[in-house]
Amino acid sequence: PDTSSPLQPGASKKEPVSSLEQVLKETSREMVARSAATLITHPFHVITLRCMVQFIGRETKYSGTLSAFATIYREEGILGFFAGLIPRLLGDILSLWLCNMLAYLINTYALENGVRAPAAPWGLKVPFLLSQVSTMTEMKSYSQAVTGFFASMLTYPFVLVSNLMAVNNCGLAGGLLPYAPTYSSWLDCWSQLHREGNMSRGNSLFFRKVPAGKRYVWE
Repeated sequence: PDTSSPLQPGASKKEPVSSLEQVLKETSREMVARSAATLITHPFHVITLRCMVQFIGRETKYSGTLSAFATIYREEGILGFFAGLIPRLLGDILSLWLCNMLAYLINTYALENGVRAPAAPWGLKVPFLLSQVSTMTEMKSYSQAVTGFFASMLTYPFVLVSNLMAVNNCGLAGGLLPYAPTYSSWLDCWSQLHREGNMSRGNSLFFRKVPAGKRYVWE
């Protein structure tokens, strides 16, 4: 016989919380999918960046998608399409894991265990429970957005290094001195930016500054 106590008015069965194992599995699958998508789309990302950077020197080296593919393949080979890929992949993977794990911790230990509401009268049980579920879902969506923003801030240096390596020494004025030094690898780029204190340059939409130690030529 069932000896469990019956539900009291206003009480409800607790919504099952995503287990850590489930979060790990879902994040791993998402990581594989996003990595594959990044690998496929990165050549277009490189072309987009170079088309924007060529405005610095008023150049027309990359005048279209097909011609850009031909130019990069002729000058740099297959590897030219994947310039800056490694830091971009690392940044995406770290951002994904940080976002999902922080959201899991907040939803499990802050929202599920920390938020408690008084029991509702028996006559208001259904609408009360619906409002509770709606509020909890809304708060979880907010936590996902906040953790995503926080993770993107922490992994921004990977985005910066990836973008710099995508245009590094590609024949455009924006990828050469005096606008940018020539880096031997993405680790060299990272170390130079770190020494100059420019790891977060360009991170702000409104407050911009000229990178430390740089001088630019104005026509």
